[in-house]
Amino acid sequence: MTRLLEVPPSDRFNRELVDRVHPSDWSNPTPTGRYNLVVIGGGPAGLVAAAGAAGLGARVALIERHLLGGDCLNVGCVPSKALIRASRASSEVQRAAQFGVVVPPGAHVDFPLMMERMRRVRSGLAHHDAAERFRKLGVDVFFGTGRFTGPDSIDVDATELRFRKAMISTGARATAPPIPGLHDAGFLTNETLFSLTDLPARLAVIGAGPIGCEMSQAFARFGAEVTLIDMADRILPRDDPEASKIVRSVFERDGIDVRLEQRIVRVSRQENEKTIKLEDRHGVSEIAADEILVSAGRAPNVEGLELEAAGIEYDKRKGIIVDDRLRTTNHRVFAAGDVCFQYQFTHSADFLARIVIRNALFFGRAKASALTIPWCTYTDPEVAHIGLTEGAAKEQGIEVETIVQPLDEVDRCMIDGETDGFVKVHLRAGTDKIVGATIVSSHAGDLISEISVAMAGKVGLSTIGNAMHPYPTQAEAIRKLGDTYQRKRLTPRVQSLFRTWLRWTR
Repeated sequence: MTRLLEVPPSDRFNRELVDRVHPSDWSNPTPTGRYNLVVIGGGPAGLVAAAGAAGLGARVALIERHLLGGDCLNVGCVPSKALIRASRASSEVQRAAQFGVVVPPGAHVDFPLMMERMRRVRSGLAHHDAAERFRKLGVDVFFGTGRFTGPDSIDVDATELRFRKAMISTGARATAPPIPGLHDAGFLTNETLFSLTDLPARLAVIGAGPIGCEMSQAFARFGAEVTLIDMADRILPRDDPEASKIVRSVFERDGIDVRLEQRIVRVSRQENEKTIKLEDRHGVSEIAADEILVSAGRAPNVEGLELEAAGIEYDKRKGIIVDDRLRTTNHRVFAAGDVCFQYQFTHSADFLARIVIRNALFFGRAKASALTIPWCTYTDPEVAHIGLTEGAAKEQGIEVETIVQPLDEVDRCMIDGETDGFVKVHLRAGTDKIVGATIVSSHAGDLISEISVAMAGKVGLSTIGNAMHPYPTQAEAIRKLGDTYQRKRLTPRVQSLFRTWLRWTR
């Protein structure tokens, strides 16, 4: 019998969520014999590996100590994107007059109702990750804490599981920087943010990476007074500098107070007000907030696994040490997802799990380095990227040609009133081979997939330009890049030859 878990607030939708992904009446099965694969961690990587291996006929055990679905379902992708969709709806109402739509006075965000919708959506999606679904797929689901007891054995709350192969997919967790007074004052992370029932009037966000930027914009559009703080000199520091510049300008339009190149000296609290003391080259300043959201780092979940008993090496900061085939230093054991990989995305965890299935069960030689991983930050506009940046290409000694298509020259973007952004591709010099791309657009996460397919299929930009796209769509921005590439090939010499030919054939 598993212990009773609660996800605050304890309403109908959160109870439905828990009933699916950690049922209170669940009885762990009795293992008989050795498993082909034991998976520790029921997030995206673990679920994909367990379902995939069981579907191929393997005998599989899945261990989860908290909620199946991991961060993605419970405190990550699903709830955050539900909030972002609501914030976009709020923004659309606020700028409706631009399209000739008159909104009656009094339109506002009902924050408790919006959060209830998020919980309803999350519980509605939980059936994909439900314990009962995996039992029906043939997976032995164990709720409890898994610990290695040897090179081929794991203990789950006093029950021993023996395996031929195992996979660690325990994920990562939010961490807080060592700021004096922060823990005493109290703060939110992505693991607690989605339990809010009231909108904080003033929200300070520490960390201008993807999570910090997404939630800053969402809460500003809900009506909170938001201050975004970072030590870096720009937001989204890992993305294209031009992309960061565009998103920052939209943030400022949304009323977000962006404070960059700031060192947080101390956080203090008096009654319900929290004060953040900042220092920069201009001196010292203070910010008052009702809540603080920390989105400034993550740590791999390696504690409590007794990895030493299985001969598995790890680093407390970088996570499980794996080779390119995702094998740990114990070649019976593999790892996938946030616990071992630098790109911490649901889709990368999915594909890493597929590599583990091939390599662990079928003596495959698939490599993680062969993956070309796209990603997207779901601000408005979104910022999506795949492959190399100009800077990375230069570091690797790869000469590239960059072509840019501004959105204010794309008909559909002008029609939609969504002209903040661009599509930028990097081609290997002298060819139309795409080595990287960045898209800044309201639909960048969808648009980047066309580039992703082209790169995976080794399709050049000229082929994309020759592919008919429906008009008018925002995807036409990508086709226009193909036209630009073809025009660049039309050198003065080629133009002269064409003119000679056309005169001769008149």
